Amino acid sequence: MRLIITEKNDAAKKISGILAKAGVKADSFYKIPYYLFDDAAGEPNAIVGLKGHVVQVDFPPEYSEWRKVEPRSLIDAPLIKTETAKAVVRAVKMLAGEATSLIIATDFDREGELIGLEALNLAAEENERLVRSVRRARFSALTAGEINRAFSHLDHLSEPLARAGEARQDIDLIWGATLTRFVSLATSRLGSQFLSVGRVQTPTLVLVVEREKERRAFVSEPFWVVKVDLDASGEAFSAVHKEERFADEARAQSVFDKLIGPAQVTAVKQTKRKVPRPAPFNTTSYTSAATSLGYSASAVMRMAEDLYMAGHISYPRTDNTVYPSSLDLRETLATLAGGEFAREVGQLLARPSLSPSRGDKRTTDHPPIYPTGSPARGELGDREWRIYELVVRRFLATLSDEAVMESNRVDLVIDSEPFFARGSRVVVAGWLDYYPYSRQKDLELPLLAEGDAARVVDKQLDARETQPPSRYGQGPLIELMEKFNLGTKATRHNIIQNLYDRGYVHGNPIEPTEMGIKMAEALQEYAPRIASPEMTAQLEKDMDLISERDLKKEDVVTISRELLREAYSSLEQNREQVAAKIYEGIIDDRILGDCSKCGTHKLRIIRSKATKKRFVGCEGYPDCDQTYPLPQRGDIIGTGEICPQCGTPKIKVLGGRRPWVLCIDPLCPTKAEYREKKAGRARATSAAAGTAGADAAGTGAAAPVKRARATRKPATPARKPAASVRKPATKANSPASGTRKPRTTKATVPLAVGGESSHDAGPDTTD
Repeated sequence: MRLIITEKNDAAKKISGILAKAGVKADSFYKIPYYLFDDAAGEPNAIVGLKGHVVQVDFPPEYSEWRKVEPRSLIDAPLIKTETAKAVVRAVKMLAGEATSLIIATDFDREGELIGLEALNLAAEENERLVRSVRRARFSALTAGEINRAFSHLDHLSEPLARAGEARQDIDLIWGATLTRFVSLATSRLGSQFLSVGRVQTPTLVLVVEREKERRAFVSEPFWVVKVDLDASGEAFSAVHKEERFADEARAQSVFDKLIGPAQVTAVKQTKRKVPRPAPFNTTSYTSAATSLGYSASAVMRMAEDLYMAGHISYPRTDNTVYPSSLDLRETLATLAGGEFAREVGQLLARPSLSPSRGDKRTTDHPPIYPTGSPARGELGDREWRIYELVVRRFLATLSDEAVMESNRVDLVIDSEPFFARGSRVVVAGWLDYYPYSRQKDLELPLLAEGDAARVVDKQLDARETQPPSRYGQGPLIELMEKFNLGTKATRHNIIQNLYDRGYVHGNPIEPTEMGIKMAEALQEYAPRIASPEMTAQLEKDMDLISERDLKKEDVVTISRELLREAYSSLEQNREQVAAKIYEGIIDDRILGDCSKCGTHKLRIIRSKATKKRFVGCEGYPDCDQTYPLPQRGDIIGTGEICPQCGTPKIKVLGGRRPWVLCIDPLCPTKAEYREKKAGRARATSAAAGTAGADAAGTGAAAPVKRARATRKPATPARKPAASVRKPATKANSPASGTRKPRTTKATVPLAVGGESSHDAGPDTTD
């Protein structure tokens, strides 16, 4: 029997359906599904899917207790492998015991190669003969053609590529665990409130913080703009004074006052330019485009992976922006011919030849992202369909023609003052007809010639200010990370999500919290190497050299330990200063604004020691006892804005599907509708209870309704120290002092707190 191991169950199920000569028999072992079938040659096969990494790198158990183990000791601590999915491991070993050969069919990238090597080692523990017969199936799409090709041309597992992935695991665990423990212990932030620091996460945070500092340091300067609305033979258009920004208000006012008209055309200039087609999607350009639709980077990668597993698009983790010659473009178009894009596909198929656009990056692992299936709109959710349509339209655009734009400029004089008007329109739509996301609205001007006149209909004098540089959106930040070689195509979206999950940033465009700012400042000041992208980029290059056989994994890990040891010494010498600076940010995030009752103190977020509930209170207590309730779920960020109705600060509540902005006064007039709905629900509930009580007591109006008196649940006693509260789920990776594991909820701690790996990792693997 031939055993095939894939990375996930969905892939195993799909591949079995493609390779099976007849039917597929589904079975399971310890609730782990696997599939039995005979292939075209009549050979029996078994295929099983893993759950990503089924083993993880970890520290030995004796390093588990945070308060008892000095973080410095983790730098040179030995590393062990532990099983993370025991049922999967048992299923693999059971099938391996009966197998005569093995095929690794995990994702074709560095991480997938490592997962494949881990699977081989597990299978070999049960049947060592499989080491001599193992082969590798490499594919870029879960389509019949691609899978059949891959299994007809089996390759060998690349140990250097796997070792490069293993080096990343080791380095990220060592760096993340050491620095996270140091900062968390220095600030006494343990349990679910631990503070994470990572090799890639930290310089990424610094990029966000540096842009915020530019914004805060920016001094706006006023300027004035003089505009006129004109009419030329019934056609309206607008023009702006040639001195586009008046620095002197008096000068702008004098120009504005003298404008009566008419306007005389002094020159007309018309130019045409070609707009090149976009390059094929790689992971970075796809993420940038998809996040512009309003989704987070982690969400668009998750949707892309789901579409890949369903066979609708090719593998979404790729650097390539050049279609390989082996990709049959007409065949791909034919796949789409009967679906939602039949018109566009028919136009392209009618061409005698197809010449696709090319990007700057050409690799040999995977092709750019392109559509591989043609699902009906109803087969996908609205979000998934938008992502699928984006990929399809990008593919079509790369096979289309250049667009042609026409730009017009008209110069005019109004009462001796120079003005100009600009217009533009699409002359030849070309690729814009297929990919409308980049198309701007046409702004056409009337057909004017030198000497023509136009009537002044209206005029405006606008007071404006120069604006600071904009914050980064998630897409642009990923592009910046790629520029500085921070992370990989498979992990950048996770790194950004980690910043959100740990409360270092919020919003999109991305805004750092005060804690995020002070964290970045502390590391820049006391451990600048950790905060700079140069060190991380060098380690990334070293890991690439492992895959190219120019360096050994052990050498790169040793280099990283030396770099960390140097940075840690600086942090250790300035422990109190680091903690003080980070605390400053934590406290600043709790301040929401001024107290309107006393007028002298600040309102801040407070958590009750008795009930553990949070509320807003005045810092002037007990002299000022002003308090306000708060939502008990989600992270709370002060917006710096004041509600015009009630005068209390506005807050942003994070943690749900969308941020929720509200003021803190429950009696604010803006909440009247909400209070009425709540009261209506309460009245309805009360009426229903009364009816039920009457029915239970018997018929008749006089039947008494017996109600149980509501009793308040006693206040929760103060929680004991973390060391005696909860037993950790894993021994070596608990962020409390060996006893308390952070909650793995989306709003607090992700499964991989910050690990470079895009697959599951323990909470110490902070990237």
